[in-house]
Amino acid sequence: MSHDACDLLCLDLPHAETVRRSLPPLDAAQLAADRAKALADPNRLRVAAALATGDELCVCDLAWVCGLAQNLVSHHVRNLRQAGVAASRRDGRMVMYRLTPAGRSLLEALLPGTPLAVIPAATGNSAS
Repeated sequence: MSHDACDLLCLDLPHAETVRRSLPPLDAAQLAADRAKALADPNRLRVAAALATGDELCVCDLAWVCGLAQNLVSHHVRNLRQAGVAASRRDGRMVMYRLTPAGRSLLEALLPGTPLAVIPAATGNSAS
């Protein structure tokens, strides 16, 4: 027998129905999962942390801060923006990025109690 399943059918229907009614709709759960996936990459998490600390930064600044190539940072902020974790605005010839409120909340949940200004540098290959 599996230790991960009941040995008999034991449904507490009133309690189970209350729990089922409290679940988020599937589309809301999908949006939350997509946002969480956007921060599942360590370099992308560091880019988001830099945005949380720096408030609004261009790709050039993010690349220098995170120690990554500009094209890699562009890829990461594009993913963050597509997931609704970051937003952008054009300022002349520059594109400035910032975290959305949802992105800031998610980042704080992932890094509780961590002063965002002192997140350590990633180790290993930065070409992900």
